[in-house]
Amino acid sequence: MDLESASYSGIPRQSLPSAVADKLRDQIIRGEIPEGAQLRQDAIATQYGVSRIPVREALRQLDAEGLIAIVPNRGAIVPALSPDDIGELFSIRALLEPEVLKLSIPHLTEEDFHEADNVLRKYVSELRKQEHVSAWGRLNWQFHSILYSRANQPRFMAVIRNVNNSGERYTRLQLYLTHGVKRANEEHHQILELCRQRNVVAACDLLREHIRHAGHSLKEVLEQKRAEAQHELEPAGRRSKS
Repeated sequence: MDLESASYSGIPRQSLPSAVADKLRDQIIRGEIPEGAQLRQDAIATQYGVSRIPVREALRQLDAEGLIAIVPNRGAIVPALSPDDIGELFSIRALLEPEVLKLSIPHLTEEDFHEADNVLRKYVSELRKQEHVSAWGRLNWQFHSILYSRANQPRFMAVIRNVNNSGERYTRLQLYLTHGVKRANEEHHQILELCRQRNVVAACDLLREHIRHAGHSLKEVLEQKRAEAQHELEPAGRRSKS
């Protein structure tokens, strides 16, 4: 699959590589560009009305973020993540995010808590609407990033953001296919309240468990879906014997 069949609005002329990267990142995270898709520079340039130079720079940026892979003789593709990849991504998150939250909590302001609460209210509302699934990952990241924002650790945050980007389309899959919505809502509210109480240890412990559970649940869902897909590909005779 390439991008020629998709329709896009025009790209602003300022910061073209970043604008193209933003558009493509959003499409990948939403799942509108699926895993295995090939990103052809000429097709992207035509759709966005730009030259191939900003497209090439945008693809390099997304490659550095881990969202795509530039493969010799194939160009840029959206890689598929294995269950082991999922486990690794969430293990990284479980290590890094509680450390950033620990540094941030003492400096969070009432304005931060108010903003996080507003995002959470919108997130809860959107989770009730399966047709709005594309917004789930974005709002989830907004909520978490507000709570991390006072850590003053920009390099930490860049790594965490990239890890979240790489797994976001699978996070939406987990929420969509499992009963993870109710638990995620409850834990988000609990984490926010613990931050308000400046209970650093409890907030970080809950965040760590929150991430680990999401990763484990997501890995199970992915393994199940791929097993089902493999079963469908097997010849009918072989399936009847199993």
